[in-house]
Order: sequence, then C-alpha cells, then structure tokens
Amino acid sequence: MGAYKYLEELWKKKQSDVMRFLLRLRTWEYRQLPTIHRCTRPSRPDKARRLGFKQKEGYVVYRIRVRRGGRKRPIAKGKIMGKPTNQGVNQLKFQRSLRGVAEERVGKKMSELRVLNSYWVGQDATYKFFEVILVDPTRKSIRRDPRINWICSNKMNHRELRGLTSAGKKSRGLRAKGHLDNKNRPSRRSNWRRRNHVVLHRYR
Repeated sequence: MGAYKYLEELWKKKQSDVMRFLLRLRTWEYRQLPTIHRCTRPSRPDKARRLGFKQKEGYVVYRIRVRRGGRKRPIAKGKIMGKPTNQGVNQLKFQRSLRGVAEERVGKKMSELRVLNSYWVGQDATYKFFEVILVDPTRKSIRRDPRINWICSNKMNHRELRGLTSAGKKSRGLRAKGHLDNKNRPSRRSNWRRRNHVVLHRYR
C-alpha cells in the first residue's frame, strides 16, 4: 500500500487511541485560530487529493468552524402567528448540512475563488471543523489544465450557493439515480412546476 492508503485506513478508525488523541489536540488548536483561516497544507492530504486538490499554483485550502446544533426559529418571544403545524420553535432542523453551510461561508468570504469541494477534519461539543478546497479561476495553471478548467466558466461562479457542490447535491437528493429520484431532477421545484402547469403552444 502507498502512503495515502495508510492515511486513509488511519482516518477510518476515528475511535482508536491515536486518532482520538490527535483530534483532541487538533480541535484545541483550531479553536484558537480565526473562524475562517487559510491552511498551509491540507490536514488530510489523502482526502483532499481524492476530492480534486493538487499541490500546485491555483489551489488553496481554507479551514472553517461551524457551530453545531439545529436551527431555532428566529422569532420574538416564541410567538408564531399561524396554524399549529407551523408553531415549532426549538426542535427544527436546517435543510442543508453543516458542511454545505461551511462551503457557503467560505465562498462568500473568498468571493473571487471557486469552491471545489470540502471535507470534515474534526469536531467537539460546540463546533464542527471543515476544510474547503478552492480554485483560483484567473491563474494560467488552472485555465490551461483541461482537467480543471471547467471551473473557470462563468456558470461555476458561486456554485456552492446554488447547490452544485457535492454537499449541495446531497441536500437536494441528487445522490440517488433511477426510480428513486423521479421527482428530484432537475430539481424538486422545477419538476413540480412541469407536472402542475398546463403549457398551451400556439400551434398544437
């Protein structure tokens, strides 16, 4: 096995003594750093490479922490004006994952870069920590590389805000294929619209 394979197997055993000790030290270190900060190198080089990272000009990695927990409804004094079915305040869950939220926050902060992918690097009782891979679409090393220059298109601008990254597609239910996602493609809303609107062409 190569070195990356050993790293991969090590990260699969997160409950081992070595990984528990390592993650406890790392989460302490991450808590002392700013919420969003640039990494000199990926904490998980094997995972980063599997998700498209290359150690060359144009690729950067940012680490971010996101507060854990559900989403409390932001209303004054807990008063909901409406039907009882919508009167929940506390035990609500956000529709997107914390990894997707992390990508959005980094993408907004580094608006000139493109979000490629992200991965988990640790968590404690309060935060989850993620590393986000970003690509600079203005670099010649990116624009001339046929394997990654698709991200230089204007259509890929802020792809993390439109559910086009891996975490975003998972939240949209696009991991399944075939009969399991008949009403999910191209999106739930457009699929519903197509089935519920009558289109009367001029010549029919």
